Amino acid sequence: MSDVTAETPDTFPSVVIDEEGFPQFGELRVADPAVGREILQNIYRHESGVFYTRLQDQQHLVEAFDEPLVLQHLHSPPKNSENPMAPWRGVLPFGSEVSFLLSSLRVDEWDRFHGRLENQMPFVFSRKAQAQFFENCDDFEDESFTFAGHTFAAESYWPDFSEGEQPEYWTEIYHKEQDPGWNLHAPAPALADVLPRLKMPKSRILVLGCGEGEDAAFFANAGHVVTAVDFSEEALKRAREKWSTGSPKGTPATAKIQWQQADALDDNTEWYGSFDMIFEHTCYCAINPSLRSTLVKNWRRYLTPQGQLMGVFFCMDRPQGPPFGGTEWELRQRLKKDYQFLFWGRWKTSAPARKGKEVFVLAQRMNRS
Repeated sequence: MSDVTAETPDTFPSVVIDEEGFPQFGELRVADPAVGREILQNIYRHESGVFYTRLQDQQHLVEAFDEPLVLQHLHSPPKNSENPMAPWRGVLPFGSEVSFLLSSLRVDEWDRFHGRLENQMPFVFSRKAQAQFFENCDDFEDESFTFAGHTFAAESYWPDFSEGEQPEYWTEIYHKEQDPGWNLHAPAPALADVLPRLKMPKSRILVLGCGEGEDAAFFANAGHVVTAVDFSEEALKRAREKWSTGSPKGTPATAKIQWQQADALDDNTEWYGSFDMIFEHTCYCAINPSLRSTLVKNWRRYLTPQGQLMGVFFCMDRPQGPPFGGTEWELRQRLKKDYQFLFWGRWKTSAPARKGKEVFVLAQRMNRS
């Protein structure tokens, strides 16, 4: 809609969709069923991957913890249906009904089913809806399910992105684009805002997927000892040139950054327990999503026992990437066993192209008993 593209998301009030699919303002769930239905029925996806809704002719930015629509329970076609391609009906909070096709369903690594409505709005099954789904299937296995005699592949939510596992893929982007889309030419706004207020003592910082080094340089100029890592040698070449003492942006502090070419997904044992903080920014969203668990595992390995993870994560509807999207639900699922969350929230002062998409997380590693 034209009024969205003319303004940035922070000009609109926000409505949160909690992990059970209910809208809320602030900390309070919407109690009026008519208001709840209006919010959910009017949600739509902007081309940027951000969601909006209209409530009483006012535009609202939608901040969904999980998918923006959570199907509470299902109405399925009769089991003896001769048309397994017939739409299924699902029910949202406050009783609104929607329809979807079985062919739209995809499975995440926690075995949850996600899908798309006819208008391409994404949804996820609640536990109850997923149980009803299995009850109505003729059969189901790890990689397929059968309904009305037709077998559907249980395809992965994320597409394959094996080409991104080669450094040449990223180096080629640098060669083709003098200014790749992930470059901000400044540190992440959240980092620039938060770091001066943390009053951290001199710390050992690891920046994986450092690119041209803006975030690494910000840490170095704040007095920290920085190891900056990238998969692409071209990225590191540009970073070294930008931050050497003879360059316009270089300082004595940035000259001391240790630049290292390495794969963030490798098990680099020499880094075990070596860093007080790991800063994540545009690495998690760039790798093959099926390997995110490996990256998260490495973060824990590389931190000291009381080390901290600081991250800026994209929460947006973008299953095709890079950058790949994600949800707060997924992120919490990956981190909750190993970290105590010190801060978690949607960032309101992101770079213009990223407004409405970023979640800032500061978490401390917990020691497992």
